[in-house]
Amino acid sequence: MNSGFSAAEIAHFARDGYQIVRGLVPAPARARMLEVAARDLDNAAGPVEYEADTQYPGSPESRDAPGGRTVRRLLQAYARDAVFRDWATAAPIVSRLRQLLGPQIALSQAHHNCVMTKDPRYSSLTSWHRDIRYWSYQRPELVSVWLALGEERPENGCLLVLPGTHVMTFDADRLDAAQFLRTDVTANAALLQAQVSVELDPGDVLFFHCRLFHAASSNRSTRTKFSAVFTYHATDNQPLPGTRSAGMADVIL
Repeated sequence: MNSGFSAAEIAHFARDGYQIVRGLVPAPARARMLEVAARDLDNAAGPVEYEADTQYPGSPESRDAPGGRTVRRLLQAYARDAVFRDWATAAPIVSRLRQLLGPQIALSQAHHNCVMTKDPRYSSLTSWHRDIRYWSYQRPELVSVWLALGEERPENGCLLVLPGTHVMTFDADRLDAAQFLRTDVTANAALLQAQVSVELDPGDVLFFHCRLFHAASSNRSTRTKFSAVFTYHATDNQPLPGTRSAGMADVIL
């Protein structure tokens, strides 16, 4: 399998802020990741984040409310099982990241580094946001890698993206206090109409820029959706001391 982006794919990423690679993960590795994720979800094997913790639209009001113990993310995937470590550092991933970020890269254990689980009964809606809003680095230049462990479609809450927003600037009145993109202002209307649903098949991988606005709906299907997500940066783009981004050691690749 080709382990690098083509020139056209690099150009697409530079223009739109994301690139999909179809069928990148071999079926045995994907099946093993899904097996581990399903096991840990059934056991609520920590560390985890619950839907109630997010306080997103549609989430349970508290951990004690109905559905309050619904797991949203299985955290610390890199340390959770060797299958995730192997995947996160695999040559087809690292080689592409070097094309986007430079020759020396690191995996952040402080951000993403998880298996996203979207439950059909209590999943919440994720509003339009950029991940860099709560990350602290010398430069806002990081790339996240999203692996679909199952089908991802609008009905089960696949990602939505706003192409090109990673290179745009936004006046304060276009964002709310938490840096979510406001859907109630005229200035954002045309942008929101340009949204793209990132539909993925099992084994497909999405690379996306940390400044790209993205969102997701709730899961309206009958099955839990699983996605493994890791984030990377150049080694000369260090997390700022004393911030959450510097809270765990990076993995140098």
